[in-house]
Parts: sequence; C-alpha cells; structure tokens
Amino acid sequence: MKAIKTFRDLLAFLTIIPLGKTDDFVATSAEAIFLFPVIGGFIGLLGATYFLGCGFLTSYLLAFIDSIVQIPVEFLLRFLPAVMTLAFLLVLTGLQHFDGLVDLGNAIGLGNLKERREAAHAWTVSHKGAFLALFVEFLAVIGLFFMNVEFAFGAVIAAEVAAKLGMVTIVWLGKPTHTGLGSIFLEMAKRRRNIVAYFLAVLIVYPLLGLTGVGVVLLSVLVGAVMERVAQSVFGGVSGDAIGATNETARAVTLVFVAGVLLL
Repeated sequence: MKAIKTFRDLLAFLTIIPLGKTDDFVATSAEAIFLFPVIGGFIGLLGATYFLGCGFLTSYLLAFIDSIVQIPVEFLLRFLPAVMTLAFLLVLTGLQHFDGLVDLGNAIGLGNLKERREAAHAWTVSHKGAFLALFVEFLAVIGLFFMNVEFAFGAVIAAEVAAKLGMVTIVWLGKPTHTGLGSIFLEMAKRRRNIVAYFLAVLIVYPLLGLTGVGVVLLSVLVGAVMERVAQSVFGGVSGDAIGATNETARAVTLVFVAGVLLL
C-alpha cells in the first residue's frame, strides 16, 4: 500500500531504523513533507518511552550505589535520563541534524558567501561549530533536566513534533542555495497542501499538553522563520545544513519552553 510505503520512506529518511530504502525514498519524503510532524510524533514516542525507562532503571541503580557510597542521587536522577535520552534521539536520527548544526556554526562569522559555504562542507569542526552544537544540545538537556516527570512523556513527543514542524517551516519560507537534496524539499514545500502539517502538529500536541502544546507549535514556527533568516544571511538561502540545524534548535527551544511553563 502507498500509505505504508510513504511512512516507511519517511522513517528511512529521518531515522536510522533499518526498514530498507526504496529507490525513490527521498522524492517520496519530499512529497509527503506535510507528514513530518507525524513522524516526529513517532520518534518522540520512542524517545519518551526511553526517557521513562532510563528514569526507572537509574533510580534503582543509583539507590544501590548510594547504599554503598554517598552520591548526589536527586541530581543524577534528573541528569542521567536527560543526557541519555538526548543521545538516544541524536543517534536515532543518525546525527545528520546535529551535523547540520555543526556546519552552520562552522560558517557563521566568515568573510564572504563562498567561504561560508565551503566551511559548511568541510570535514573539520571549528570552535564555533563545536560551541554552537554543544550549546543547543545543552539547552535540550536543561529542558529535560527540569521537566516534571508527569509531563515529560508528552513534552518529549511534542518537542520532536516541533522539531519536524520547524523543518517544514524553514523549507516553506526559504529558497535553495543550490540544486541538491535541500532544493527538492524546498520545491515540494511550496505546495498549499503542506499547511496540513500545522494542523497535524496541533492535533498531536494539544491532547498531550493542552494550551502549552499550542504554544509549542507557534514557537516551532517562529524558530523555523528565524532560522530561515539566519540561513539566508549565512548561506544565501536554505541548505540541508540549515534544515538540520532547525530540527535541533526547535527541539531544544521547545523543551526549555515547556519546562519553563511547568515550573511557573
């Protein structure tokens, strides 16, 4: 069935889950970009389950260790699941979005457009690229660290939905830097039907977080719009690196936002 093939191709494109890649999985993913929030929801479901599992296992492990030697149990009960869950999500998505964040950092601040584009494609990592990537992921860890346990499951799912909606937004608003993978998505994203992505995002996150979920959707759109401006300034348009960086940024900002709202 076409629906099953589309879902499989989207998962193959956005994750490292070994489902097998069809010859046209990139084109299929571009045509079905409006379903990105749904795939984000699925990825988030895996991440949320992993987060709760990590919390359960570490609580027993830390209790055992604390019975032998005194350790900061409360801190570690929050810190370890947060770091492990973020690592899980990064690995699950093949580090491809993280790589885009590094490449964006490599290019920021360089003299001219040609140098910035070359820096983004270089195999080396500059101190700016490392700093930007680590800072954004640190924000994600902070968000997970301060997350109330009862809301964490829905928040992790919502964050991945927001990450994918941010990607939809940047490709909808932007223009390509060159002909390539990113340009395929930018061309397909101009179709009016892709507005469905925003409705799907609301349908997923509202039952999980209520009005806070609506705020998550609006925030992800804002992140996508801001990242489009950043990409235009740095690369002269939207590239695959900018799209990947948007995913990571939207996730981090969303987690911090939800944690902040719940702490108020």
